[in-house]
Amino acid sequence: MTITIKPIAMKHAKAFHQALDQVARERRYLLLLEAPPLEQIEQLVRYNIEREVVHFVALEGRTMVGWCDIRPYTLPGLTHAGEMGMAVVAGYRRRGLGYRLLETTVTKALANGLTRIELEVFASNQPAKALYEKLGFEQEGVKRKARYLDGVWDDLIMMALLNEEAGSKA
Repeated sequence: MTITIKPIAMKHAKAFHQALDQVARERRYLLLLEAPPLEQIEQLVRYNIEREVVHFVALEGRTMVGWCDIRPYTLPGLTHAGEMGMAVVAGYRRRGLGYRLLETTVTKALANGLTRIELEVFASNQPAKALYEKLGFEQEGVKRKARYLDGVWDDLIMMALLNEEAGSKA
């Protein structure tokens, strides 16, 4: 079956909740260890739609297999920037889907006027770090021993993508 990438809609809330929970329960890639209640996810999706937050989902039929969003900051002086989050469910990794999702989302966010996109990734998640670098993200810092879970320490790597062209016009 073909995987399609499209903007999130309210009809995707339950599938988003399920995909988020699936990845969170792996206890490796997200700060969350399980998804928040479905009602909170529905509120988040509604918020993102109403405020035109760039939020794309990857669907195989009705099954959500990944997502990527960039939430713009709202504080004065920071509205040129946003924080990115993404994941692909286990059976769909290493097929180029993450690249497609990330490229689609970043392109739309930059077209919408963001000039800085930030993210944090666990140091142990080298495939994700390599993906972000492939699309132009650069490491800016490290939060050492940021997480201690299941007897293992992990650093959080702070990365950002700057749209230098747009930033020079501001």
